[in-house]
Formats: sequence, structure tokens, C-alpha cells
Amino acid sequence: MNETHLTKGNILIVDDTPDNLRLLSTMLVEQGYDVRSVINGAMAIMGAKAEPPDLILLDINMPQMNGYEVCQRLKADNKTQEIPIIFISALEDVFDKLQAFSVGGVDYITKPFQVEEVLARIETHLTICRLQNQLKLQNQQLKLEIEQRTKAEKKFAKIFRSSPNPIAIVSLNNNQFLDANPSFLKLSGFTLNEVIGHTIDELWSGKEKETITTTIQHLPQTGIIYNKEFEIRTKTGELKIVLFSLELIELSEQVCALLIANDITERKRLENEFISLVSHELRTPLTSLMGSLDLLESGQLGKLEPSGQKILNIAITNTERLIRLINNILNLERMKSGKISLEKKQCNAAELMQQAVETMQTMADQSQIQIIIQPLDLVIYADSDRLLQTFTNLLNNAIKFSHPSTKIWFSAVANEQHILFKIQDQGRGIPQDKLELIFERFQQVDASDSRTKGGTGLGLAICRQIVEQHKGKIWVESVLDQGSRFLVQLPLLLDSK
Repeated sequence: MNETHLTKGNILIVDDTPDNLRLLSTMLVEQGYDVRSVINGAMAIMGAKAEPPDLILLDINMPQMNGYEVCQRLKADNKTQEIPIIFISALEDVFDKLQAFSVGGVDYITKPFQVEEVLARIETHLTICRLQNQLKLQNQQLKLEIEQRTKAEKKFAKIFRSSPNPIAIVSLNNNQFLDANPSFLKLSGFTLNEVIGHTIDELWSGKEKETITTTIQHLPQTGIIYNKEFEIRTKTGELKIVLFSLELIELSEQVCALLIANDITERKRLENEFISLVSHELRTPLTSLMGSLDLLESGQLGKLEPSGQKILNIAITNTERLIRLINNILNLERMKSGKISLEKKQCNAAELMQQAVETMQTMADQSQIQIIIQPLDLVIYADSDRLLQTFTNLLNNAIKFSHPSTKIWFSAVANEQHILFKIQDQGRGIPQDKLELIFERFQQVDASDSRTKGGTGLGLAICRQIVEQHKGKIWVESVLDQGSRFLVQLPLLLDSK
């Protein structure tokens, strides 16, 4: 079994007197040092170069080559110049001591020496040497880090300036812009001098400027945000719809938000025109089609064979899904355009929660899911129908994506300013990169969900629109294979403002 040999240091002793060598060697070995001994300067230089020691004890008066010359040669060699050298000599003259220090010695011990003094001097200079080596290593690491950081900053600056995406850097300390690239200036309509040193509130008008500022301020808690949609107005007053991605960075020891924008104004215009056109053009024929299918199902036109009835049921199911999809699209567009206004009134949170559970109870029973409700008896000011729509939507999602024989918890807590509703399931969970995206239109965790679960990809977008119209916020916390928790936070308003 091999044992690691730990020593306090490796010392080379140079003295032409065997008795001195023996005395010093014995003393140092007993104290836990590794010791090598040589009797002349030439052997000292060879030994130090072959295996550099941690410290050298060097006699001055030696034949052929004295200690001063040995020290000078060692200090002239890159391999040995950093080794601390302590002179040990019977010479007591001040001139001899000054010469010892002038050729590179770190200390001088006069013979006859005291054991305690020699040990103390050795330990002191070994400690100094170790600290110097540590400092040197730290300086090398720091230099390397600075070089790497400088390269990274240069690379970032090049990408920052040349990127076709609008990019800006905002200080979290005061919300002021620190820098912006040419693409960002083109999007906003401002010059660089008009941007730097100013806040978002000072530059942009529009109903969502406070939301943008709040989102940036909460970035340390929320983490990276991908493609959050905002409306902004440029310097000329033009309305722009942009997707902002936000990430925390450190710039000159200052915590900042890196803001990357994507102008989707034209895309949204075309998308809205297409959605509006398709929704209205499809709604009328689908309603007529649904009426015809209902007539067939009633048996007034004759009884169908079982195979025909099966096909009819499939047709009815798919037609109903298409009608839901179109209605959801129209509702979402009306909400976003402000054509659907909230009808706020005093309502009881516990009663709304109970109604939502009762509405979804049949679906939960069919899926073998138990809903545990923990209602909060509190009067809130809200649009009860829209809030009920939100809760049933969230419960519907929780049921669809939960495993049989599991539970769903629906609870609420409140403080002086807010009420927080929580819907917790034990389902499959949501990947981290989808936690924000699922609230966008037509976004689903799995593309196959629309087929297997019957979803339209609009339910959560509608929920978010309803919650935001209530001046609240909705978000989700989730761990894959451990379930999801949807949270709806609403302000406790005492009036209709």
C-alpha cells in the first residue's frame, strides 16, 4: 500500500564543512523537511537546476566558488532565480551582510546559529515564497480571465453592432439605456444620443411602457424571458408590435438587461386580417353544417346504420371543435382590440371557484381525477363570467394533462393588495422553454395535443387576455413529470378604476 509522503518543504544545504551539514540536515529532517546536502558551489548549482528546492541554505566561505558567486549564478538562471536563499556564515561584518543581500539573498544567519532562529527564518521565508507563488498563480489566472473577457467583449460588441435584430442594454439600477445598436435605433426612430441615459418611460409612449419597465425590473426573479409581446410607439408616434427577449448580463460590474427586439408589426397585421377573414367566412357555413349534422343525428331523416352513426359522431365532434376554434379566435381578437369590455361587479371568490369546479366535475369524474377545492371566502371586484371562463379553462387543461387516479388542487390566498388563485396538478409538466410560450396563440407543449386532447391552442391566450384586462397577471410553474401549477394574481380593487 503506497503512502503519500507529505513534507514541510524541500531544502538544499550547501556547506563545505561536513559537521555543519550533518547538524543542519538532522535538525531539519526531524522537523519534517526533505533535505539534500552538497559540499561545494558547483554541486549546488547542478542540484538546484536538476531539481529546484523550495529553499537553499548557503555558506559563504567555500573553496573554488564562494557563496556570493553561487547565489549570483542561481539568480541569473530563469529556472532557479525564484528560489529563496538564506546565507549562513561566520562572517559578521556589515559589509558581508550587505553583499549577501545585494546578490539576491533573502536573509542572513550568523554562525554559531541558534536552532530556533534557523527554523523560524526558514518557515518565514517558505511561507513568503508560498504566498508569492499563490499570488503569482492568481495573477496569471486573473490575466487569463481578463484576456478571455476582453475577447468576449470584443466579439459581443461586433455582434451587437452588426446584428440585424434590434438590441439594447438597460441598467437595472435606474432603468436607463446604456447602449443600443443601429437596428434598435432604426426601430425606435431615436438617435443614439437620444437613447443613452434615458429611461423607457422617457422615450416610449403607449399603454404598455410601464409593463415593459416592470418586466425588466423583475428579471432577476423571473429569469430569461423569451418573445414577450409588447406594443410601443416610436419617436414619430408610429405603433409597433414587438417581441422582446430579456436576459440578465453584467457590464462593467453593473447588472443590466440585454433586450433583443423582433418587430412583428407587419406580420401581426397580416395575421389579424387573415384570422378575421377566415373566421368570419367559415363561421356561417360551419353553423349551417352543424345544423345539418344535428338534423341527421336526431333521426328525422331516417335511422342510420351503426357504421354510419359512428362516422356522423366523428363529423359532429370535429365540426364542434372547428366552431370552438373560430369562436375562440374571434373572442381573443375582440378582447385584444378592446371590443369586449369587462363588466366588473362585486363577486365572491369562493362561489366562483365552486362554480368552476362544478362545471368541470363531470369531465374530472370521467378522467378519474379528484379535484380538491380550498375556497377563499372573499369579496372581489371582477367580471365574474370572464373569471369563471378563466378558471374552467385552467381546470380543463389540468384535467386533460393529468394521469388517472391523481388529484388537482384549486386554492386561493390573499393579502392586503392581491388575491392569488392556484391550480396545481400532478400531470406531465411543461418544459422550461415553453413556460412563457404556452400563453401565446396556437402554442402547445406538444403539436399532437390538438389531435389527442382536442385543444385549439387558444385557451391560455384567452386566459391571459382576461387576467391582464383585470390588471392582473398569470403564469405557470412546472417540473417535467411532476405536474404544473398555474397562478392567477388579481388586484383587490375597491372601485371600478
